[in-house]
Amino acid sequence: MSELYHGSQKIIRLPIFGAGNPRNDYGLGLYCTADIDLTKEWACSEEDDGFANKYQIETDGLSHLHLNEDGYNILNWLAILLENRTFDLSLPTAVRAKKYILDNFLPDYRKYDIITGYRADDSYFSFSRAFLSNGITLDQLKRAMSLGKLGEQVVIKSQAAFERIQFVEAVPADASIYHPRRMQRDRSARLAFQQMLQEDPGPNA
Repeated sequence: MSELYHGSQKIIRLPIFGAGNPRNDYGLGLYCTADIDLTKEWACSEEDDGFANKYQIETDGLSHLHLNEDGYNILNWLAILLENRTFDLSLPTAVRAKKYILDNFLPDYRKYDIITGYRADDSYFSFSRAFLSNGITLDQLKRAMSLGKLGEQVVIKSQAAFERIQFVEAVPADASIYHPRRMQRDRSARLAFQQMLQEDPGPNA
């Protein structure tokens, strides 16, 4: 039995399979984390409070793709991101990089009940664009993904997994506390990224 939190400005007692935004990192699904404080940050806008909806899910018998375990690398994560998120890729090098990554590193992720991997927050998304545009190396992208300490997100994908979700409670999140924390986390990640580039300027130096 796993305990997970989903951040929202609403209390969601019964998550609906097939609802939501198909352009999220891993496509349609319920996006969660095991970290309640991170969930509270993601739940709040600048002006509106939110909730960390707490769930329990029995995972025995469900298939699980864990992109941060042995057998997978950051290009597998990036390939899934490229298939689902909208990237502004105007440079020919970025277009070619996208095709190469999709052709060679896209796992068959749609067959899994649950996916665990990085979360493409604003700063992480910008690091990915920089890599695709040949602005940073693969090693720099790997290092950048640890900046900001966003941890892992767990995405409930299949109908079978949704049927096992049990609502526990909704924990309030105060926007005046948690939205500034989210913004500070993003700023810290971007600052650390710039410092990393100064120490190791990468392919365009």
